[in-house]
Amino acid sequence: MKVPFLSLEHVYEELGAQLDEAFRRVMKKGWFVLGEECEAFEREFATYCGVGHCVGVANGLEAMVLVLRAWGIGAGDEVIVPSNTYIATWLAVSQAGARPVPVEPMEGTYNIDPQRIRDAITPRTRAILPVHLYGQPAEMAAINAIATGHGLLVLEDCAQAHGARYQGKRVGSLGDAGAYSFYPGKNLGAFGDAGCVTTNDATLAARLRALRNYGSTVKYHNEVKGYNSRLDELQAALLRPRLAVLDEWNVRRAKIAAHYLEGLDGAGLVLPKVAAGAEPVWHVFVVRSGERDALQKRLGEAGIGTIIHYPIAPHLQPAYSDLGGVKGDYPISESIHETVLSLPMGPHLDAAQVDYVIEKLRST
Repeated sequence: MKVPFLSLEHVYEELGAQLDEAFRRVMKKGWFVLGEECEAFEREFATYCGVGHCVGVANGLEAMVLVLRAWGIGAGDEVIVPSNTYIATWLAVSQAGARPVPVEPMEGTYNIDPQRIRDAITPRTRAILPVHLYGQPAEMAAINAIATGHGLLVLEDCAQAHGARYQGKRVGSLGDAGAYSFYPGKNLGAFGDAGCVTTNDATLAARLRALRNYGSTVKYHNEVKGYNSRLDELQAALLRPRLAVLDEWNVRRAKIAAHYLEGLDGAGLVLPKVAAGAEPVWHVFVVRSGERDALQKRLGEAGIGTIIHYPIAPHLQPAYSDLGGVKGDYPISESIHETVLSLPMGPHLDAAQVDYVIEKLRST
């Protein structure tokens, strides 16, 4: 049996008619940037997330950068980030001109540890940037309490957690703003790069709408030095049918995760844990093994696709050598990066495929 890590072709198999109609709708209108489709998606996604505003942008990285710039965060400022995450979270802080300050995660959930955040706050700290890693919400109640106590802003990195809830509320509505990526492999994916920001702050939303469009809200009148970072009409139109089935597809992911958790209990792997109050959406299903590389090789030989999210901790990446990070600085993060392995996950995996993965994991 072949079990690919992710099969995006099944998206079109299930939603082809709706996607074709969306494509034709955009082509017939002949309007391709900042039009009715973008506005409609923004309204629908804001409603879905339970916020007042959604601002479509070009990708998830720029969603974070634009929020930090709109807040006036830049040179001389510090932003607290997880020590274990995809490097885009750190890059957003750097591209805004600020300094990322890493904080170690909790090993059970892999999300940033609120108790360690307190120790990382300095007079230069302006914001906290938690990541809802692997689709599980970070512990936002504790994070928000710390932020409030120190006068800090909170930007959620929601790139892996479309539809996840914490204490009954969707991610993206839990901080001062939420940044989303709609990269094709996400739970809510476009057919190319795309992203957005969600917020209840009308002033922030207005600033973002100017920043994404060359610093302009009126054509050829540029109020600030802006960017070209817009969610184009075609991607917005194609996102709308996928948004309509997002909850249903997330339920499918949850059933697969439950299948894995039951079937792999006692198999000698470290399995993911769900925090109290969290409703994850299982963007990826991550296990840990001290023999990760050998395990990945054996699974590959059995026709099972896996991915390592992520092999190198950000502080050990050459891109951040200027911060002077060395092996041993963040041991929890380093251990996670050295042992994690993501198993096949997606709304179109069937039970037989999941059983096959479990069988091969238990027999290796």
